[in-house]
Amino acid sequence: MSSTRDEPLSARFDVSGVIPDGAAWLASAGPYPRSTLALWEEQPDAPVVLPCGSVFDVVSAPVVFGRRMADRLWDEGPGTGPVATFRGRMLLFAAPGTAQRLPSLLRWEEWGAQDGGCTRTVSIPPLLCHGTGDAVTVPAPLSAVASPTRSDTRWLVAPDTRQPWLPGPEILLWAAVRAARAAVRISIFPPADQDAKVYDVSRRR
Repeated sequence: MSSTRDEPLSARFDVSGVIPDGAAWLASAGPYPRSTLALWEEQPDAPVVLPCGSVFDVVSAPVVFGRRMADRLWDEGPGTGPVATFRGRMLLFAAPGTAQRLPSLLRWEEWGAQDGGCTRTVSIPPLLCHGTGDAVTVPAPLSAVASPTRSDTRWLVAPDTRQPWLPGPEILLWAAVRAARAAVRISIFPPADQDAKVYDVSRRR
C-alpha cells in the first residue's frame, strides 16, 4: 500500500499547497538550501528553523488577531505573502526590513491616536517582529497532511513561487490598525468557523 512518503516530491508538496518553487524559496533563507531541501525529500513533515532578515522577515501575532489581520488584507487590501500558524501564533511573512521598521510605526500610530488618554490602537497586542539575527520555525511542507490533528501548525497561504510578493511595514500597520478596530466591535452573531476561511491567492495584487 503506497503512502504519502512514497509519492513524488512535487505531488506531495502540491497536496498542502507548498509547491517545489515555494519550498526552494523557503530553503533559500538558510545557509544550506540544498540540505534543507534534502531533509524535506526524506521528511516532508519536518518543520525547520530558518533565519530571517535576508529573504523575508516574519511578524508573529496571536493566532486570532493574526487571522483578523490576514482577513483585512484579503478583504480590503492587497492580500498577503505566505502565512502560517505555528503553535498558537500566526506567522505573516513580510519584506526584509519590516521587523526593524514596524515597531516604530506601531508606536507612532498609538501616540498619534491619543484622545483623552485613550488610543484607537489599544487593542493591538504586542507583535513579535523577527528580522536580521532572528530565526523562526516554519511548518513542514506537508504539515496539514502528515499531522491532520495539528491544525495549529500548518500553512494558510503557502509559498507558491520563488519570488512571492511580501507586504512591507506600512501595509502590516494598516492591517493591524483595522484588525484592532474590528476586535472592539460587539456582534450578536457567533464567530464564523475560522478554519473554513480560504484565501484566493489569484486576487493578490
